[in-house]
Amino acid sequence: MNITADNLALRLRDKLGPTQLEVLDESAAHAGHAGSNGSAFGTHFRVRIASPLFTGKPRVARHRLVYDALQEFIDQGVHAIAIEVL
Repeated sequence: MNITADNLALRLRDKLGPTQLEVLDESAAHAGHAGSNGSAFGTHFRVRIASPLFTGKPRVARHRLVYDALQEFIDQGVHAIAIEVL
């Protein structure tokens, strides 16, 4: 599977029903760093997200929901996901 910001966004929309969502591929900024696959894409992402599923949950639980939704991509080589809960 080609790992793109669009793929991650589709999965997050499906699993978490966000009211706000932005997924940025920051892989090019990490070329040569640990976890880089040498292609300059598909390894490091930033997710800015708000979801009704986060209501009443602590920060760690909110992040866990995002990681759980994206586990398939993590298994396929995503090295880092910076999460900003809005």
